Amino acid sequence: MDSSLDSPPTQVATAFSAEEAARVAGASPNAPIVGPDAEGEEEALPENAGKSITEAAHIVTQGRHRFYSLTLSSDVLAACCTADTRAENPLDGFQRLLDRRRAKEIAKYIDSGFGTTPCAVILSAQPQAQLRYDRESGLLRFRRDPGAFLIIDGQHRIFGFHMAKRKIKVPVVVYNKLTRAQECQLFMDINTKQRPVPQELLLDIRRLSESETAAEALLHDVFDLFAKNEDSALNGLLSPAERRKGMISRVTFNAALKPIESIFNDASAEDVYGALNRYLSVCAEGLRLQGAQENMVNPALFKALLLLFPDIAERVAERGGGELRVEAFQQILLPMFRRLKKSELPKPGAGHLAMREHFRKTLTAGFSLKDWLFN
Repeated sequence: MDSSLDSPPTQVATAFSAEEAARVAGASPNAPIVGPDAEGEEEALPENAGKSITEAAHIVTQGRHRFYSLTLSSDVLAACCTADTRAENPLDGFQRLLDRRRAKEIAKYIDSGFGTTPCAVILSAQPQAQLRYDRESGLLRFRRDPGAFLIIDGQHRIFGFHMAKRKIKVPVVVYNKLTRAQECQLFMDINTKQRPVPQELLLDIRRLSESETAAEALLHDVFDLFAKNEDSALNGLLSPAERRKGMISRVTFNAALKPIESIFNDASAEDVYGALNRYLSVCAEGLRLQGAQENMVNPALFKALLLLFPDIAERVAERGGGELRVEAFQQILLPMFRRLKKSELPKPGAGHLAMREHFRKTLTAGFSLKDWLFN
């Protein structure tokens, strides 16, 4: 499967129609895929091949599958590959089927001089490629034709190659003489049987690669403090590297804090942890009053509580002369939790924004000017 750069967030670009995919879905998964030993494929290369390209290649056998493995220049791939066999010009197919913004990101990544794309592009040779392989010399020859290869996997990279100014060598896998049904089956296998890298792991990798922004680094450090400190209100409830049922992942934690990160300007991770930990410890106390302490890990509830923090912290700071003390949090939060019903923690069917608004109304409903003045 393509890297995260290679896959658009909202669609999978494919050259296959819904009818073709549906027809292939019923095909036997054991149907043979034609490999390099097909009749008429391995023969001496003609002396006068015309407009052709010749590259060294290896035959690779994986079970019943056989394909060619080689490297091609990115400009050759851009000139000889299409995402749609019905398009006369490969760029037309690209523009209809792919996310141009993602391709621009890949082109910029390559042109930066530091970009590397080690994952192989997977292609299916079309008849106009006139693919020929000479086993004795180990050379693969094909025509330089806009429709020589149908892209099975790697559409965004190849379109990015076309847009990039730099040329790079790219690992390529080429299948030959596949039927349309076999191309569809291969596409579906690649895009359904491989999993993308979890976002939680990518966040850890960003730290290791020293590519975090200052805001990302702050959220990372605050999460780590909540995960490691014994006095943490979230002790035992956090999962740093993966999503686990009954735990708050780093992705959920970041998503909850990001909308309020502006209030932490110039604050250290220790300061942010201290303030949030006092707040969340009282929230946990309030949930226990309702017998709903296990709901702290509910993503919608956790996000709603964090969104509520600035409103609560402002009241607490006013009462405590700028200090965020546990006792002040208790005076404001515990009455609110007592007025809530257990079924509202979280409220069924409510998103975190609606839940936060419900909490604010519940908080205001119990407001007393006398209590505020004399506490």
